[in-house]
Amino acid sequence: MIKARIIGIIAAAVVAIFTCADMSAQDSSYDVFNPISKYLACGDAEKLSAWFSDNLEVTIFSNSNDSSRNQARQIMKSFFRSYTPRSFEITHKAGRSNKKYALGTLNAGGEMFIVTIFVNYSETDYKIQHLKIERMN
Repeated sequence: MIKARIIGIIAAAVVAIFTCADMSAQDSSYDVFNPISKYLACGDAEKLSAWFSDNLEVTIFSNSNDSSRNQARQIMKSFFRSYTPRSFEITHKAGRSNKKYALGTLNAGGEMFIVTIFVNYSETDYKIQHLKIERMN
């Protein structure tokens, strides 16, 4: 009886340890910028907009707009029509658990751009709060 109870306690502890380890591994290995980068690289404003907050700031060439998700999607569609993306690469990432940012280079329309992406954790996942695109000098 005591032996069975000890085995049960040990088994429960092992399950708890592995469950927490799996969750920590998922949290630390998940990179919100992977899907965002993919959609920037291929110029997919529709899929990119799924990562937009309900309201966000979009800055393109020093023109800053506080936009709804739909307005921001239209702004990005227009940008991608004018500058067809060829590639996008993240060059720097930083942040804390619920706020992160990334810098990257976008090769589009024969030009190079610096892209800054700010995301916040909101309820169940990360959402883009500010997307900034500037010409590289």
